Amino acid sequence: MSVKRYSNIIGFDDAPFTPATVGPVQVVGTVYTGLYLTGVVMGEVTKDGSDAAEKLAHLVTASRFAEHIQMVMLQGIALGGFNVVDVADLHDRLGMPVLVVSRKLPDLAAVRNALLTRVPEGEQKWALIERLGPLEAAGRVYIQRAGLTFVEAEAVIQRFTVHGHIPEPLRVAHLIAGALVNGQSRGRA
Repeated sequence: MSVKRYSNIIGFDDAPFTPATVGPVQVVGTVYTGLYLTGVVMGEVTKDGSDAAEKLAHLVTASRFAEHIQMVMLQGIALGGFNVVDVADLHDRLGMPVLVVSRKLPDLAAVRNALLTRVPEGEQKWALIERLGPLEAAGRVYIQRAGLTFVEAEAVIQRFTVHGHIPEPLRVAHLIAGALVNGQSRGRA
C-alpha cells in the first residue's frame, strides 16, 4: 500500500480572546504548498458555539485556493473556547482528510467535566470528541484524524515541521491570529 504524499495544506487556529468574549472569535487559515506559505484566509466562529465545521468548510470552499488544498489541519479539536469541530462532518463536507494536532495530551476528564457542566450542548460536543477516538502520539505531538492513515499523518507532521514541534501551517496561523488581535504575535504555537 502506497502512502499518499500531501503537499497543499491549510492549517487553522483561532485568535486570542478573553473569557468575557461573547459572539465571534477570529480564525486564521494559512495555505501551504510544501513549505511555502501561499495564502491566508480569515473568518470567525462563535465562541463556545457549534458552527466550526460549517465555517471552516466555507472558508476553504470559498477561497481562491480551494481547488489546490488537499488537507485541513487543526490546532486542537476546538476553536473559540468550546466550539468543538465536528471533524467527521468537516471531512465529509470537503471530501479531504482532516488532521488535528495537539502539542500535549489534553486532560480529557477536565474537558468532559467542563463540557457537561458549563457549556451549552456539552453532551453533543463531548460525543464529537469521543467519536473521533483517542489521541495518537506522532513524533512530538498528538494527533486525531479523519480520511488518512496514521502513516500518512505521521509523514505530514514530519514533512511540515521545521521549527519546534508544530507543523508550519499551524505555527504560522497561530502567529498571524495573535497579531490580528494583539498587534503582534507572541507565545508558542
